[in-house]
Amino acid sequence: MLAPTEEQTAALEAFKKGDHLALQAGAGTGKTTTLTLLAAHGAEQGRQGRYLAFNKTIATAAASVFPRNVQCRTAHSLAYAAVGHRYRTRLNSPRAPLWRIGEELGITRTTRIGTRDVGPRALSHTVLQALTRFCHSADPEPAHHHVPPLRGIDTDEDRTHLADLALPYARKAWDDLQNPHGGVVRFDHDHYLKIWALTEPTIPADFLLLDEAQDTNPVLEAVLHHQRPHTQIVVVGDSAQAIYGWRGARDIMTGFTGTHLNLSQSFRFGPALAREANRWLALSGAALRLAGTPDIPTRLGPSHPTATVLCRTNIGAMREVLHHLDARLRVALTGGGGALHALAQAARDLKAGKPTTHPELLLFRNWGELQDYAENDPSGRDLAPLVTLVDDHGTDAILNAVAQLTPEPNADITISTAHKAKGREWPRVRIAEDFLPPADSEDRTDAHGNPLPGPIDASEARLSYVAITRARHHLDLGGLSWINTHPDGSPAL
Repeated sequence: MLAPTEEQTAALEAFKKGDHLALQAGAGTGKTTTLTLLAAHGAEQGRQGRYLAFNKTIATAAASVFPRNVQCRTAHSLAYAAVGHRYRTRLNSPRAPLWRIGEELGITRTTRIGTRDVGPRALSHTVLQALTRFCHSADPEPAHHHVPPLRGIDTDEDRTHLADLALPYARKAWDDLQNPHGGVVRFDHDHYLKIWALTEPTIPADFLLLDEAQDTNPVLEAVLHHQRPHTQIVVVGDSAQAIYGWRGARDIMTGFTGTHLNLSQSFRFGPALAREANRWLALSGAALRLAGTPDIPTRLGPSHPTATVLCRTNIGAMREVLHHLDARLRVALTGGGGALHALAQAARDLKAGKPTTHPELLLFRNWGELQDYAENDPSGRDLAPLVTLVDDHGTDAILNAVAQLTPEPNADITISTAHKAKGREWPRVRIAEDFLPPADSEDRTDAHGNPLPGPIDASEARLSYVAITRARHHLDLGGLSWINTHPDGSPAL
């Protein structure tokens, strides 16, 4: 192991003092190395620790590098050992269609809300989504704010009507799930995690190391809070990589009570890419700035045709897949093609005039209705790329492309969304063209009165930062090149 940097040494000194600690670790700054340094000191003192990982793959990898005094687990594995094992027969229950689960809960009638008919399938989906949101929260019982919006139900009055309709069924479903001996709702791992969290458990450890703390569900945050009186807590992550707020995750780094320190020396890339990363860090509102490793000659500019392509959306990824398959390359898609297959199948059903169970398209009765919504309703503009893709290529071409995908080790080129790329790195990266600039602003004009692009949303700046920092040796800014002419493209660093 190389000698610790000054920042790593400062983290170790704070840990030795027993401080609760929040470590802002920028892209490629050696957070695992730093945590093992802390854990090794704990071993010297005879202290026992727990490392809580984002998923099982990370936990397994961590177990090979941490000293023996640290157990590397996921929160789900702790919850299973405590209470989840009581529900193991329910975990193995067969899958059932949403409408059948809804029917068992008593959802049998269609209700008119605003201009939309909400049938049993759509309401069943909404109820189970409300249950998921509740299980990710720190709340003691399902409530109105857990009921998700449905496309086409856009006014506050209609959303309240939907919540009033769904909430009693969500509470009934939660009662069903707490029975370990059987029930009608399919039991999954987030359910026993929630049941465990509501017991306010004590985790037996002298110190806890929480990784990826910028994307922590409130349910785990509550569990962590209960450990503060008896356990030293170290949370580590990168607030600028908090990109899962749309599904309920919360950045617990910035508001964490304790000593705050940074890891800013990136060992992944050189100074040129660090400067580009700092531009997006400034735009995201982050205080952290990165320093690149001088010995790594990372270049910015046009890339090799088989550089890994990072896209903003699943639809953008599908366009790249089709393009490279046409060039007779073997194409891999990070995370597989399941999401794209489901969208294409839903589009095929709508084009045939059949209802679909896809959660994004539940309320549309046919393809023409979806086309009209995507073109003319401001709430549906994000569906326009899907409609254009299907209209240009057809559902068969999309489904055939998904079937032709190659495992990543055997591929000529890898395509990924920026979300799926998080935690990954590649030698060469190109940013896809679906990273679009902000729409023109009505309030900002140039010297000639022409409209200027609107301000850059902080969440989009964070996603862009994640995307560009996946590269080690070469970055093609591609679809983000608009930043070079944007009025806000040269923030004070």
